Amino acid sequence: MTRLEWESRPEGLRNPALVFAFTGWNDAGDAASSALRVVGESLGARRVAAVDPEEMFDFQAVRPTIDLSESGDGHIVWPEIELLEARAPGAPRDLVLVAGTEPSYRWRTLTELLLGAARELGVTRVVGLGALLAETPHTRPVALTGVAAPPTLVAGMGFRTPTYRGPTGIVGVLHAAAAAAGHETASLWAPVPHYLAGTPNPRAALALVRALEGVTEVAIDAGSLEDAAARHERQVNAAVARDPAAQALVERLEQAADEEEEPPLDPNRIPSADALASEFERFLRQRGNDGET
Repeated sequence: MTRLEWESRPEGLRNPALVFAFTGWNDAGDAASSALRVVGESLGARRVAAVDPEEMFDFQAVRPTIDLSESGDGHIVWPEIELLEARAPGAPRDLVLVAGTEPSYRWRTLTELLLGAARELGVTRVVGLGALLAETPHTRPVALTGVAAPPTLVAGMGFRTPTYRGPTGIVGVLHAAAAAAGHETASLWAPVPHYLAGTPNPRAALALVRALEGVTEVAIDAGSLEDAAARHERQVNAAVARDPAAQALVERLEQAADEEEEPPLDPNRIPSADALASEFERFLRQRGNDGET
């Protein structure tokens, strides 16, 4: 039977908020998982529990890893979902972080396990982080989408109201279950330019961290993300400058963003997003090896 295995049970958490992000379908540009990782690093988060992965994952789809290099010991690392306590003495609350890979199976079981842990730890607020591919230019501010219950939780923070209808991931399922259980909830989503689909996006991750600060009232040291975001922007700008087709795409998206409408792409003038994403990925890998200007 799927279970949550405790390594230690936190005591004395102050008005904790549970914050979760998952790699996979909900994590375009690794933005949500990167944001959560930086939160954990900033607060010195400590692992306290993990979900037994045996019945949660299709190990052919999400394979365990092994290191047989000279420095490795051949240890198998299984995909997992873990809970961490993150204490923030100067803030009005502590955090409980849920990190891991989106599971293949038993989503309802997982939500029951995590919300049961939330009740046990005295969680009063639940916040989910996600990222999605969108027709948005990298040259404009990251326009987050946010929804909350009650709505006053994100009032005045400038988030867009979601209009999406369609399939959801574990982030949406867990958010809905937390709201149904009576928790204060917020779901924060960052758009990632679709032509940068193949590379990590620290700029979107940074936007999620700053939004999370507002929702939880917990300050986060995100200096590493700020540096990475500035470096990434310089690299992407250099890639765009080298490619007239990419320039045309970015200009079209900038105009659409400024006008809040998105005219259709001209397939005879601008290549597909997949083709541009492959080219950007190749370029950024090269810049990572050769240094930057």
